[in-house]
Amino acid sequence: MKPKSLVSINDFSKEEYMKILELAAEFEKNPTQDILKDYVIASLFFEPSTRTRLSFETAVSRLGGKIVGFSDSSSTSTSKGETLRDSIRIVSNYSDLIVMRHPLEGTARLASEVASVPIVNAGDGANQHPTQTLLDMYSIWKTQGTLDNLNIFLVGDLKYGRTVHSLLMAMSEFNTTFYFIAPDELKMPDEYKLFLDRKGLKYVECKDFNQYLKEADIIYMTRVQQERFTDPIEYERVKNVYILQQSMLKGTRENMKVLHPLPRVNEIALDVDDAPQAYYFQQALNGVYTRQAIISYILGIK
Repeated sequence: MKPKSLVSINDFSKEEYMKILELAAEFEKNPTQDILKDYVIASLFFEPSTRTRLSFETAVSRLGGKIVGFSDSSSTSTSKGETLRDSIRIVSNYSDLIVMRHPLEGTARLASEVASVPIVNAGDGANQHPTQTLLDMYSIWKTQGTLDNLNIFLVGDLKYGRTVHSLLMAMSEFNTTFYFIAPDELKMPDEYKLFLDRKGLKYVECKDFNQYLKEADIIYMTRVQQERFTDPIEYERVKNVYILQQSMLKGTRENMKVLHPLPRVNEIALDVDDAPQAYYFQQALNGVYTRQAIISYILGIK
């Protein structure tokens, strides 16, 4: 029986979240090892990526593993009409684990059903991005010293943002209070609010970024994703709706940190980079350690 895949953040339990974070801390202390020297990892990116793809490849390389795959699906047999199902079956023959990003929701789950090796979802459309969630959790854990009883502000594109959807699901295990800051066009979908209602967790919805800012432990900024919009006029109307500037950080909590899954466009002003609250570049580095932990855990090495 193959090890289980990581398609949705719900595929792992709360205890497994903490195990991954503890492993990530170990890898941060010693990121270069040879524990994957006998393994081949396939990296299949049907959608553009910089941080996710490179951090996975860095994670594997630093652990001595070999990487096969592609970053442009136009150079593969899918351009000839090969189905995803067939592609995954073939690549399963060549690798011990597949990391996959795809623009369509549900493709990672399909891949996990036909693959003979574990699938790690590196993002499927507007659905989920579980490895980003685990590196976000590691960043929160490192900066706050806990995951329990925090006020987390999710700002910007809460409708299409797969990173915020996954983070909400995972952090709901830790008695989190959520603040949803978004325009009407990009509000958090009702299904996630109903999920929080069923768990008895508090959340606040508002359009005014500044209204509750001093209560934040984490401000999680997101990019308004042009590629998710079918109406360019709607995108133009909301693309710069929230811009975090350094002056807005005055009077916030000492422990407060600003996170962002990146890339950013205009939603975080450049002057925030020099503020002590800025943590998004370290957050991106944390992705290497967390993905080392995920791969080694799924393969049963750690």
